[in-house]
Amino acid sequence: MTYHPFHGSYHPDDVDILLKPITIDYTSVETKEALIQSGQKHYSEMLSAEYQPSPAYLQIFYAACARNQARLARHAWALAAHLAAQPRPPVLVSLARAGTPVGVLLKRILRDFLGLRVAHYSLSIIRDRGIDQQALRHILCRHDALGRDIVFIDGWTGKGVIAGELRRSVAAFNALAHTQISTELWVLADISGMACVAATHEDYLIPSALLNATIGGLISRSILLANDTDDTPADFHGCKFHEEWLSQDLSCWYIDQLMAEVAQLAAQREAPAACVSPTARDSLQAQSQAFLAQVMAEYAITDLNFIKPGLGEAIRVLLRRLPHRMLVRDPAHPDVAPLLVLAKEKNIPVLTRPEMPYQAVGVIAHVAT
Repeated sequence: MTYHPFHGSYHPDDVDILLKPITIDYTSVETKEALIQSGQKHYSEMLSAEYQPSPAYLQIFYAACARNQARLARHAWALAAHLAAQPRPPVLVSLARAGTPVGVLLKRILRDFLGLRVAHYSLSIIRDRGIDQQALRHILCRHDALGRDIVFIDGWTGKGVIAGELRRSVAAFNALAHTQISTELWVLADISGMACVAATHEDYLIPSALLNATIGGLISRSILLANDTDDTPADFHGCKFHEEWLSQDLSCWYIDQLMAEVAQLAAQREAPAACVSPTARDSLQAQSQAFLAQVMAEYAITDLNFIKPGLGEAIRVLLRRLPHRMLVRDPAHPDVAPLLVLAKEKNIPVLTRPEMPYQAVGVIAHVAT
């Protein structure tokens, strides 16, 4: 296949996005949800028009950036320092699209403050469909043929579904291609204990979770059409490139704001914090499983995919899915404010659950099929 470099709205040096821009008709959220729940289509075969933020919501986004960007910069600084300490210079491979801003940020920190120039790619991984194998082959042709330098990057974990998909699909690829690609996932925030390396286990608001394409290089989430003759094994997974939103794009602005925070840390000679110890993983996984079982029983939910724990995942339910209700631990917490605005705009009930281990949980509505 002929490779045409694609960077979305990021600078060419920031990332090579291994997705193929395609044209796709929008499916309404209601229709999409019905098709997913009836099993007629996989979610990756459809794309709904993205939510465009109201002035009130955009104001809250900027407030969240101002409030949390120092903490996020410290966490990224810690993750970058851990990457720099690896035996081999890493090849960053972020999982589109929530991982892409994190990968861009890590690449810039490594280059500008830790003296390490690394490659950064972003590729697709889809629940129940696996990782884009053609994108992996593209990377292997340009770096270590065994893939020993690949490090997978994402923003956060929810239930750990994508972390599990990564382990399974990369292990299958390794067996097929005789490669040695690590199946481990690196994230900023690992609330479920499913990542290998994380800067924190806190469920806090990572501002990039609040927007869609306009915070992720103007690309949609990845698309894998079942019967498109253009979507052959020789192609990358697809995406829609939202060039029409260029004037509203905040992707590079967001990275620049965070890099300014990192520059302050460097100027103050603040040593990067250590990443969290992996010893907490077992207890976090047990906590997650117990809580999910409780919610499933309470709301008579039979499909675990209907529950999205953590602020980032709950907000994305409001942005992209058909929500049933939102659960929040403390509605007065400033990190919950964006969720409350979206829920009010969409007329979704919000219930307070002070005993929850997470700041927020989204519950997807069941659609009669």
